[in-house]
Amino acid sequence: MSAVSALALALLSAAGLLTMARLVRGPTALDRILALDVLSVLLVSGVAVDAARQGGTAYADSLVVIALLGFVGTVAAARLAGERGRRR
Repeated sequence: MSAVSALALALLSAAGLLTMARLVRGPTALDRILALDVLSVLLVSGVAVDAARQGGTAYADSLVVIALLGFVGTVAAARLAGERGRRR
């Protein structure tokens, strides 16, 4: 199990680095919003893999909070970007 979880965490880390590159590089605000959403999903996935590796349910509350914050943040940012697009 530890080899599988190590591989999963390594792949999630690689995906996180690529997502951070998209977050910095852009080119549009919607690309950055999508990168933040993907980054929150990757964070939730990483915490879930670590919780499964440890065999406990202590991180369940953290998973829900991170997922909800990522969702609400993405919706708010997309709505703001949509409003800016209509004004132009």
